[in-house]
Amino acid sequence: MVIDSSRLHSSLKEFFGFDTFKADQEQIITHLAGGGNAFVLMPTGGGKSLCYQLPALVMEGTAIVISPLIALMKNQVDAIRGFVSGNDGIAHFLNSSLSRAQIAEVRADLLSGVTKLLYVAPESLTKEENIAMLREIPISFYAVDEAHCISEWGHDFRPEYRKIRSIIDGIQPAPLIALTATATPKVQSDIMKNLRILDAKVFKSSFNRPNLYYEIRDKVEPEKDIIRYIRQNPGKSGIIYCLSRKKVEEIAHLLTINGIKALPYHAGLEAKVRAENQDMFLMEEVQVIVATIAFGMGIDKPDVRFVIHYDIPKSLEGYYQETGRAGRDGGEGVCITYYSYKDIQKLEKFMQGKPVSEQEIGRELLSETVSYAESYQCRRKLLLNYFGEEYPEENCGSCDNCLHPKTRFDGREEMALVIKLIKSLPENFKTDHLACILSGVTNAMIKSYRHDRQQYFGAGKDHSVKFWAAVIHQGLILHLLDKEIESYGLISVTPDGEAFLEKPYQIMLVGDRTYAEGASDPDDDDELPAAAVRGGGGGDEMLLAMLKDLRKDLSRELKLQPWIIFSDPSLEDMSILYPTTYEELRNCQGVGDGKARKYGKDFIELIAMYVEEYEIDRPDDFIVKTVPHKSADKVYIIQSIDRRIDLEDIASAKGMDMDALLGEIEAIVSSGTKLNLDYYIREHLDEEIVEEIYGYFKEEAKSDSVSDAMDALGDDYSEEEVRLVRIKFLCEVAN
Repeated sequence: MVIDSSRLHSSLKEFFGFDTFKADQEQIITHLAGGGNAFVLMPTGGGKSLCYQLPALVMEGTAIVISPLIALMKNQVDAIRGFVSGNDGIAHFLNSSLSRAQIAEVRADLLSGVTKLLYVAPESLTKEENIAMLREIPISFYAVDEAHCISEWGHDFRPEYRKIRSIIDGIQPAPLIALTATATPKVQSDIMKNLRILDAKVFKSSFNRPNLYYEIRDKVEPEKDIIRYIRQNPGKSGIIYCLSRKKVEEIAHLLTINGIKALPYHAGLEAKVRAENQDMFLMEEVQVIVATIAFGMGIDKPDVRFVIHYDIPKSLEGYYQETGRAGRDGGEGVCITYYSYKDIQKLEKFMQGKPVSEQEIGRELLSETVSYAESYQCRRKLLLNYFGEEYPEENCGSCDNCLHPKTRFDGREEMALVIKLIKSLPENFKTDHLACILSGVTNAMIKSYRHDRQQYFGAGKDHSVKFWAAVIHQGLILHLLDKEIESYGLISVTPDGEAFLEKPYQIMLVGDRTYAEGASDPDDDDELPAAAVRGGGGGDEMLLAMLKDLRKDLSRELKLQPWIIFSDPSLEDMSILYPTTYEELRNCQGVGDGKARKYGKDFIELIAMYVEEYEIDRPDDFIVKTVPHKSADKVYIIQSIDRRIDLEDIASAKGMDMDALLGEIEAIVSSGTKLNLDYYIREHLDEEIVEEIYGYFKEEAKSDSVSDAMDALGDDYSEEEVRLVRIKFLCEVAN
């Protein structure tokens, strides 16, 4: 069927209200209407839907649109019915959510020729009654939306999608158009082969979304950071993505109790609740939707102003697709992702036990995500390069790396030292263990393997454990090192690493990771694009100076190091939040109930006086209300310590190693809960060791940093000993 240009333009205006087509839309529609197969690669917001909606409305017959999500179908059908008033039969969807009466209505409209677009889930296509019905009607073409679901290399692989070609072959022949917003060259090839459309004309739009700002933040107190960001952007719609349903519910509840209208969305909710929550977000009755990746595919909300990833996505395709839901109207779109090594380890554990081929694919996709997160290069350049597109500019001016470049150094000597260490060991070890050897830190595991006598022990003692862990991570990114998921993350040297050691060449590395945590200095605002001007940053400098003076006076009076009273981050929070009650003070970073009661009186009195004198309008919306919650593990640990159970027994009962247990205990103590570990310390540590470490924290320490303590105390003490005495000190003095 040939459709002339004037008819296409008049139909575009009639149905969609546009005067002109975007990018390749007109050529795609003309090609499809002429009977040709097409592969369309167009980023979110580029107008993919119109490429099959408009030809469906002007061609004879019914277009079959294969779509993966019920929510997507409902949204698209509602949109089409809105374009063509007075004819609800113009578009239907067919899936498991329909009643028998509704299915009969769909069938009647199809057979009468009223319906121009039928959205179906791939599972619905397998039902014999549906296949029989579709054989009775003229089909204009097939559209496979979200076509990346076909490929095992895609970020949202669905096995049922690989059966589409054989199913439609059994219905009737018609042109086929496959559409996706994200596909690497490998994924594109896989899609076209599976759908048997190697003859298809490929229409590829640029992946660059110049209005989006990309940032990776260190995952330190992300909940508080998220609340602060949303508070500083009132009225702006946003999506927060989490990997687990449990975390979705937790974050949605946390936002709600802090006065932010938010709802959860995940596959565990009833279909009716999911649909209602989605509609409330689309109708702007709620500001934020907190969701797993089940939400957002094809959701036509053009003014989503921010997309936040609480957890790092499993692939760059997923990341690009999800961030692409911001700023679809070309306006502001801020994309913030929280990242930590622990999240990567968690994702790697999920892969264990899966088929080897699936593990290999998942591992490669995750490796690319890690490379992106830890890179110091322009994030826009990295993303576009991943999808096979060159970005010519050196600085995009709209990502954290371009706005805040990281300091780099030639790390060939450091990388060579890591490789030499790994090759010198008879077996492989994890990142943290290798980093401890190089920095000369002893712990129980180092001693048990006698690695404190190893030739490279302390060879890099000028740097911290964190520094060497960062070097090892970058070695993985550069493929000089390899990490085996099935053997719990043990590090080995690759052939490329062997070649590098034989003939080292310049490699530019970054030391400890430092990611932007909020807004830049106010003096730098003119450097930021509109999308990048965001929340966070410094507080009241005059108040901060007064708080530091008060802390200094109190430290002299109590004969304690200033950090023991309140850390610098705690004072900085006070200069932002202006707490004038104990409850408000507890919302400052690092301030538990015990510390607030013990040291807080003078501080809240000073702040109250300052607020009154300078007529400060306190930002009450910055105060984060928390959900009273202690995990079952934490409750068990507290109760077990109260009963003086040996720590090794507690760890064993909870399936933890000692390192993980100490981490849980440290988290409990930092929240303000006092624990008494004297029974365990007396039995396992010499009295003089306890006195020495305790004395260091009381007299010399500038912070509660364990790595600083290890550096100051030397090789005579293990990290475990330092951590245990630090916990004792914090409970007795700081809390």
